Amino acid sequence: MTIDLPDDSLRSAGSLTSASRLVELGSGAKIPVVKPHFSAPSVSAGYDIKPPRYKLSGVATFYDNGTTAMRLPRGTVIRICGPTGKCIDRVVTDYGPIAGTNRIVDLYRPDFFAICACAAWSGTVKVTVGVY
Repeated sequence: MTIDLPDDSLRSAGSLTSASRLVELGSGAKIPVVKPHFSAPSVSAGYDIKPPRYKLSGVATFYDNGTTAMRLPRGTVIRICGPTGKCIDRVVTDYGPIAGTNRIVDLYRPDFFAICACAAWSGTVKVTVGVY
């Protein structure tokens, strides 16, 4: 026993009826494929980043518990660039370094050596910190 819907407008657009024809794959029947056409904006090889609100220059060292900056609150997004031009984007996770030192930021050890490109015994590197 089948139950019909009271009105054809309530029937799904893809529903099967007794007059529907099914085609098996490989039977030779061609099913037309319609691909949507859209236009996408052109993209250049480079990219643009938002300019920082301000920049700080000074010395960075490594710290094993995250990224710290004494002049910035936790959660601030910063871009740290080393002398070789390598930059990383990080979020300030803690307060530090100690006041009275010439350090402006302490970096997580792998981040420090990623921007420093210096020997493992190195302790400090000059950096520029962009605040976003």
